[in-house]
Amino acid sequence: MAEPLIRFSHVRKAFGPKTIYRDLNLDIFPGETLTVMGGSGVGKSVMLKLLIRLLDVDGGSVSFHGEEITRMSEREIGGVRRRIAMLFQGGALFDSISVGENVAYGLREHFRDTMSEQQIAERVDWALSLVGLPKIEAMRPADLSGGMKKRVGLARAIAVQPEVLLYDEPTTGLDPINTERINHLIRGLKKALNVTSIVVTHDMKSAFSISDRMAMVVRGEIIAVGTPDDFSRSKDPRVADFINGTAPVTEDVETLLRA
Repeated sequence: MAEPLIRFSHVRKAFGPKTIYRDLNLDIFPGETLTVMGGSGVGKSVMLKLLIRLLDVDGGSVSFHGEEITRMSEREIGGVRRRIAMLFQGGALFDSISVGENVAYGLREHFRDTMSEQQIAERVDWALSLVGLPKIEAMRPADLSGGMKKRVGLARAIAVQPEVLLYDEPTTGLDPINTERINHLIRGLKKALNVTSIVVTHDMKSAFSISDRMAMVVRGEIIAVGTPDDFSRSKDPRVADFINGTAPVTEDVETLLRA
């Protein structure tokens, strides 16, 4: 097996008294799509933000290409962010500027000294075409549907031609047709761009559809890592209950429902 492209090793993170990770250990390999799943509030999105230093770890190590991210300067982490792009939940578009300017934002942030305006315009057109939304540069985010906003957010992420794509709940709030459209894009972009992808989701149908490997977070740790087949055959009740939605209803809740 290849050397890990990304490695979380004994990572700790807390917000005040709330511990998110007490011992996070996870390797991500080049070219794979790894889906991170778990219940709400377990820290799936926090993991992505630790990787690109939107949040700092309290302890442990996060490395990219063997280089320790936690000790990088602001200039060095800027270089990492040019190579790791993130699709934020909801798309996170700027309402005050056009779709084209939104997609160009990362290009101007990271490549203002090396790309001309013509090159930026061509890259924006390329990225929007790749997500199936050509020639909508002049539109405003307010004019877009939820699914279109996600795709524009994805176009902005791929416009910088990253090595790694991070997806934070890419299908949340979408109808089944748009959910499958996003899943199709995740699979297609992996092939077209040869990117490594980390997907955070609690959508089990999507997870099994797009993943090479899956990882599950429970109480501050990764409790299982494996292929979709490994997860479907898992005998760990925590994994099986989450996948199948069969966690037992507590006696207290049953009492409330009967009241």
